[in-house]
Amino acid sequence: MKTFHIIMHLLFGLAIVAGIGAVVMWLWNWLTPAIWGWPVLHFGQALGLFALCRILFGGSIGGGKIWGSYHLKPYLHDKWRKWTPEEREEFIRRRHFHHSFDHFNALFSDEKKSEKND
Repeated sequence: MKTFHIIMHLLFGLAIVAGIGAVVMWLWNWLTPAIWGWPVLHFGQALGLFALCRILFGGSIGGGKIWGSYHLKPYLHDKWRKWTPEEREEFIRRRHFHHSFDHFNALFSDEKKSEKND
């Protein structure tokens, strides 16, 4: 079951990358030759352009460094640490963030291990 889950995540990720590459290629080929007379891109070139833009300008689909984890992570870490386990479960249940918060819980696994050893 875990292998299936991993394969599905990989396939979903590949589909997202392929979709982004197709959108970049379509927008480039629609706009730049007509406006500036630049050459059209092939799919691989569009993926390369997207990767280059990510490297140069950073960010992500969800908002990048401003709204992404860079600024919110310290706030969420402090808030999460202060909550009781019941409050954490309620937050997860209410927001339906089961998969994304599994990784967040792993950040505090050392904290739980040290409490058990005391």
